Amino acid sequence: MEALKISNLYTLQETMAKELMEQYEYPWEVLPHIGEFIMELGPKLPKEEYEQRGENIWIHKTATVFDSAYINGPCIIGRDTQVRQCAFIRGNALVGENCVVGNSTELKNVILFNVVQVPHYNYVGDAILGFHSHMGAGSITSNVKSDKTKVTVKTPEGRIETGLKKFGAMIGDYVEVGCNSVLNPGTVIGSHTNVYPLSMVRGYVPANSIFKRQDEIVTKTE
Repeated sequence: MEALKISNLYTLQETMAKELMEQYEYPWEVLPHIGEFIMELGPKLPKEEYEQRGENIWIHKTATVFDSAYINGPCIIGRDTQVRQCAFIRGNALVGENCVVGNSTELKNVILFNVVQVPHYNYVGDAILGFHSHMGAGSITSNVKSDKTKVTVKTPEGRIETGLKKFGAMIGDYVEVGCNSVLNPGTVIGSHTNVYPLSMVRGYVPANSIFKRQDEIVTKTE
């Protein structure tokens, strides 16, 4: 399905992972390769801009990381990004420029494009968040099915087999996810879409939509 392809969800100029993502058609195909890519990219980052803090952790000198935050490598934190109090970055995390990783937010095996905000009590695992996307307080990506089977993506054209047991959410550019929403395994949200608070989302949500309920997704009007 064309709408689910990387080229239709993301502005690749807004991530350090551009070279990695250009190698694949669908964004979830990138997930198994994030850690390896960070390990290759980190040592090549300009030393006048990035400093290495711990094993396989590279942080831009303009980034703000609070003392109570925990960061495990491999990880890259971009320019002017904030990693706030008690954030928990478990590894395989490529965080772009001008991002906010907020208090008690947990990241694992993720790519955050530039200007992404996950500012309050979010869990983001096995996920890719596009340019200028935002997850409201308490919203999370659920990345494993309850029966532990491999994740499929449900679309109007049928199901797409991903071959992955861990798949959080692929969130396009300029997506707004409302507070306390759950993005179930296999969720793909097109760009410029808004998700109502307290939503339970599964499958593909088209670009330029408003997700009110699973059975009520409306197209935005000018």
